[in-house]
Amino acid sequence: MTTVRTACGVSLCALLGLAGGGSADGPGWSYDGHGGPADWAELDPAFATCGLGRLQSPIDIRGAKTAELPAIRFDYRAGKPTIVDNGHTVQVDVAPGSAIEVGGERFELLQFHFHKPSEEKIDGKAHDMVVHLVHRDATGHLAVVAVLLDRGGENPLLAEIWQRLPPAKHQEVRLDLELDATALLPSERGYYTFQGSLTTPPCSENVRWFVLRAATTIGESQLATFGKLYESNARPVQALHEREILATP
Repeated sequence: MTTVRTACGVSLCALLGLAGGGSADGPGWSYDGHGGPADWAELDPAFATCGLGRLQSPIDIRGAKTAELPAIRFDYRAGKPTIVDNGHTVQVDVAPGSAIEVGGERFELLQFHFHKPSEEKIDGKAHDMVVHLVHRDATGHLAVVAVLLDRGGENPLLAEIWQRLPPAKHQEVRLDLELDATALLPSERGYYTFQGSLTTPPCSENVRWFVLRAATTIGESQLATFGKLYESNARPVQALHEREILATP
């Protein structure tokens, strides 16, 4: 059984108390035309970091330095999620209890959402899509795990989500079905890591990024289904400035 409701309109930014005036997402920003990425910093004073920040995401990952980094321990558990079409992407708000641990730090999984094509590039190459799994620790610091998606075999978890998408934008579907985000992950969990930002307004910085080096697959029809909703919802890559990118061996 599913329950369809009008979405509350609360973005991740608003949840964290980061969004500026207007609606919960701030003024009307978009991915193209007026209000697109080039305009974000001018839409609201709270979005100024989108233009002034020096730790902005996404980036083109080049020249990563190999380092002995702690493994990411994924402790994801099945739970009943809520699927939200928030007008910018499909977002899945997960039930409490899932988390990652990195070097003794624990971050609780809040939600995951999708971008087409991938916002991150590796040596100049974008992937077909990316899923961003957004986590927060007990003090409010964010960690995002990015899983790159390339067309290939269908992903069983995406099949379950795509079958239950909200019927219209700004609506949500609460599922009685239990889903486990582990099914989104590749078997190889090596990663790139760097300091960055949210990739949507207000582009708040000091977000810890973990981009998994191994991609996983999304079916051709699954890619097309998302493309009918959001043909392109990726922020262009941002300047690296003096940031260091580290990578597991």
